[in-house]
Amino acid sequence: MTIAVTGATGFVGRALLEEAARQGAEIRALTRRPQAKAPGVEWVPGDLHDRKALVKLVRKAETVIHVAGVVNTPDPMGFHLGNVEGTLKLVEIAVATGVPRIVFVSSLAAREPQLSKYGHSKLHAEKLVAASGLDWTIVRPPAIYGPRDREILELFKLARWGVVPMPPPGRTSLIHVADLARLLLALAPSSEAVARHKFEPDDGREDGWSHRELARAIGWAVGRRSPWVPHLSKPLLAGLARADRALRGRKARLTPDRVGYMTHPNWVCSAKAKPPKRLWKPEVPTLEGLKATAEWYRANKWL
Repeated sequence: MTIAVTGATGFVGRALLEEAARQGAEIRALTRRPQAKAPGVEWVPGDLHDRKALVKLVRKAETVIHVAGVVNTPDPMGFHLGNVEGTLKLVEIAVATGVPRIVFVSSLAAREPQLSKYGHSKLHAEKLVAASGLDWTIVRPPAIYGPRDREILELFKLARWGVVPMPPPGRTSLIHVADLARLLLALAPSSEAVARHKFEPDDGREDGWSHRELARAIGWAVGRRSPWVPHLSKPLLAGLARADRALRGRKARLTPDRVGYMTHPNWVCSAKAKPPKRLWKPEVPTLEGLKATAEWYRANKWL
């Protein structure tokens, strides 16, 4: 089958292309910048607001895997433009050209849309996908980690100095990007077990990780067995977000919107929303995955 992919040049998208190459899948991928040739990949220049590019992207594709999205932006309107309007345009083109199926990568943040503009935009996009008339599956990953990830990199850098600051006490689920990529490809063909379902995949750890457990695991991954794990209050994190914006401008990693969902105490995936075990199960043990991620950061001089 031919699979059309958005967001193929990002963190999750790159892992998806690598897994597709291993499986011999044919991919047609959207890109805003010229890309090197990749096995089994046809690059389509353009973005989610380029109608001609979208038509070329989805032409004769059996499935669209929609990975592209805005994760962080200093302007909350960016979430609407990227996550809502971009999804709407893709869905409209898919329907008009007869694409039968879409797999949409949402976020666990969509479960609590009142906490952030990001989560609200992802839920809005989910509703567009579900109302499209297409055969759909929605995936709500928790925190994703692995090689090339810049979001969790800050914690690895701090862990080297023996400190891993965390939000107020709570629990979260995790998933390695390679496991997520395998799931997305496994969901590409339709079946009764996956059609019109929302899934919350994770690393298989029951009840997730406490923030302290996760911090200590990151410390272990970089060789710090007992890092200091201060829990930062919501007002303090909000102040740090303002400081980050003042220092790094539009490149700030910590934003007020992120503080909204970071301080929520429960980002554990629901046991009732797990993908069918006969279709997929996680393969990367998280401690090993975190250590391998730290090694990748070092090898690529990110750490």
